[in-house]
Amino acid sequence: MTNVGTTRAPATPAPTATTATPKPTPKPTRPATSAPPSPTATATATRPGPTASAGAAAGLTDPRKKEIAMELVSSAENSSLDWKAQYRYIEDIGDGRGYTAGIIGFCSGTGDMLELVQAYTATEPGNVLAKYLPALKKVNGTDSHAGLGTAFVNDWKTAAKDTVFQAAQNSERDRVYFNPAVQQAKADGLRALGQFIYYDAIVMHGPGDDPVSFGGIRKTAMKKARTPAQGGNETTYLNAFLDARKAAMRTEAAHDDTSRVDTEQRVFLQAGNLDLDPPLSWKTYGDSYSIKS
Repeated sequence: MTNVGTTRAPATPAPTATTATPKPTPKPTRPATSAPPSPTATATATRPGPTASAGAAAGLTDPRKKEIAMELVSSAENSSLDWKAQYRYIEDIGDGRGYTAGIIGFCSGTGDMLELVQAYTATEPGNVLAKYLPALKKVNGTDSHAGLGTAFVNDWKTAAKDTVFQAAQNSERDRVYFNPAVQQAKADGLRALGQFIYYDAIVMHGPGDDPVSFGGIRKTAMKKARTPAQGGNETTYLNAFLDARKAAMRTEAAHDDTSRVDTEQRVFLQAGNLDLDPPLSWKTYGDSYSIKS
């Protein structure tokens, strides 16, 4: 989710996509009211058995580890481990970005929702959302609902039942957020936990270079500690990155709860679980979650 003065990380553009308007500020976490769990409830997920490629040293691109990453992000973004239920999610959360929707919070005011619908339409012309492309172009860079409204919300939920639209959401998530984060983490010599820490940061803060976006947070951390690729200690560097991430979060009221760092990522780091191997137990916003295997 891109910030002021930044552009997306270099990536192959989606078909017929236009250049996205930078997001004005880091994306706030969705309100817990959008998927409220019981305050005392514990969500638990059980993974399928490991594949031949899975193992203690599997990176985040391993299907099993990637599924874990999606569930970890969903616990913070949607108060649920069921990230696939979020294809149909759409609401205006009052953050100045118009509608926020889908598995990664595509926004009508920031360009990534426009690019998603363009990619979907390139694959499936005449889909139920294609008619909103002119309106999405007009509202890009604003929080306006002009030409969208209730009809768009209902049609988004209809489109979410289409596996082609689900695949488009997955593809755009990977192109803009997941792949750049994991590639940078691997270049920095980080294992699965570090790769996830980068991914969660780029989801919330965007891939830009200003101080409160992913690139800026990484630069701040590298002033405090060397990456493993530079000969540094992995745990020391990741602690520095999480410190910089928390400082960036605290510049926005919407991010003043830093539990996704304190009682999730830092917990795994303190346990020495650099490969992000289950079982995993954590809390976000006071709610408990676990992945058993």
